[in-house]
Amino acid sequence: MTTTPPAGTITIAGKTVSRLGFGTMRLTGPGIWGDPEDRDTALSVLRQAVHTYGIMHIDTADAYGPHTVEHLIKEALYPYSEHVLIATKIGLLRTAPNVWAPHGHPAYLRACVEASLRRLGAQSLDLCYLHRIDPEVPIADQLAVMQALQDEGKIRHIGLSKVTPEDFRMVSKELTVAAVQNVLNMTDRYDPALELCRELGIPYVPYRPFNAGSLARDNGVLTPLHWLLNLGDHVAPIPSTSKPEHLEQIVSAATVGAR
Repeated sequence: MTTTPPAGTITIAGKTVSRLGFGTMRLTGPGIWGDPEDRDTALSVLRQAVHTYGIMHIDTADAYGPHTVEHLIKEALYPYSEHVLIATKIGLLRTAPNVWAPHGHPAYLRACVEASLRRLGAQSLDLCYLHRIDPEVPIADQLAVMQALQDEGKIRHIGLSKVTPEDFRMVSKELTVAAVQNVLNMTDRYDPALELCRELGIPYVPYRPFNAGSLARDNGVLTPLHWLLNLGDHVAPIPSTSKPEHLEQIVSAATVGAR
């Protein structure tokens, strides 16, 4: 294992982890649906991320597959090192490739957490994001079940994904938010939640850092990753790949970008 985490470290959900995380969305079939084309390579990428490169922040969701990647994570990394942060997300329905529908009914959110615990082989989820706030379900009901699951010890820390500062302020009146995960990259450059997280000292986790690969094709991985890392020490990007050679490029770029 590398002795120096790529891009330095950050504390997320009570764990000090590498600022460079690993997003697992690409470890599925086309449309983020079904199994990866090469299961052995997917498992190898996960193991390399943690054991070779020292990436201690692994981000996933029950919607990836759906369920596929949580199974892969357990197979590749269980039993988990105490230093590894496994973050997952709940609250979306998957009915077809590339179809994502918010579903925030409290019974569904509870069922999602229980199922993620079984798939990951965990007693408690280190960090569980509400993948989307469902506008069709009272927000108080969604937050109440998340808080109840935390009180029961099934979730250690709660995060929010794809939220505005107004969303954040509303939610934070009811519970403690450990991290915010929103899209941010050199194409989608503006997110007011970035500055709010800086002010409050909350980790900001930008997903889609290469804009589904288009920025990497045009610029390589160094420029877009360097741009994100220079936005502040509270920024912890989670690039995703299914290819070992691409993972190596990302880690090298993050190491250079952190200098």
